[in-house]
Amino acid sequence: MAFGWRCTGVAWPGDAPQLGWSKGAERRVSVLAYGAGLGFRAVGERHCVGARGNVCPLGAVVSVRSTGARCPECARLDRAHSVAADTLLDDPRTYRVYLAWFGPGMVKVGITREERGAARLREQGAVAFTWLGRGPLMAARRTEEVLRAALGVPDRIPYARKRAVRGRLPAEQERSAEVVELYGRAAALQGRGWPESLEPLPLDVVDHAEIFGMGRSAAATRSVSELVDGGVVAGRLVAAAGPDLHLAVGGDADADGDGDADGGGSGGGVVVLDTRLITGWELAAVDPAAANDIRVPLIDIGGGGVQGGLF
Repeated sequence: MAFGWRCTGVAWPGDAPQLGWSKGAERRVSVLAYGAGLGFRAVGERHCVGARGNVCPLGAVVSVRSTGARCPECARLDRAHSVAADTLLDDPRTYRVYLAWFGPGMVKVGITREERGAARLREQGAVAFTWLGRGPLMAARRTEEVLRAALGVPDRIPYARKRAVRGRLPAEQERSAEVVELYGRAAALQGRGWPESLEPLPLDVVDHAEIFGMGRSAAATRSVSELVDGGVVAGRLVAAAGPDLHLAVGGDADADGDGDADGGGSGGGVVVLDTRLITGWELAAVDPAAANDIRVPLIDIGGGGVQGGLF
């Protein structure tokens, strides 16, 4: 089955988000810049993205609201080789344990390969974080579980919750204070559950609000709930966090936070596009300057009210 260009999602190898694209064996990357236009039109149906670099043998059609864009068989194959599924117990690489902050009272402990640096934190949309320790995979995994239980933090935080607080974050000093307090509680557990093979790392709070563009635009009030055949998403990129792109839309889109935004079928303002929803779709280019609008179903952020139909 032949397809045109398909988005493979957002990556954060550095301080700027990148959109990946595939077309058969071809691959390319688009580095995104705040203030630049971004636009596309969805074509046809959404198909499974495959697993581990392999094309889905069935070319299966998948749900438009799935954030994984995989059919059941490819999803099983992908998870069978996942660190999160504890199927790579003999992985010889070094891992790091981190403490990530997404909003007031929204903290998680996790692990990532040391060679990836902080890319995993940016991909999750962590506004602030600090490293806790480094060592073999199973030592990192054990420490992760111990700290989750001791600190009372979850293993994951839904993106809907992250979006709901992103437009009203406290000042950097307050963000850092919560991370520092939890780091202190975690460090106090050394020798009481931390494996000896995990090397503790010093406190060093890193804040991502600046590279995410937070505070430079109006708060987003709606998000894309799904794409549809022929649906257009076009606007000006004003912020990004993890897989989420914040697009100013409408005839007089507000990218400077002055509260004035109107015009366009979407009603103007700032809309969040979760790029996990666009994987598996064939996307055709549109000129965002000529079509500064979003014409796909939207949902209110934090409010739960779906605005039905195309906008």
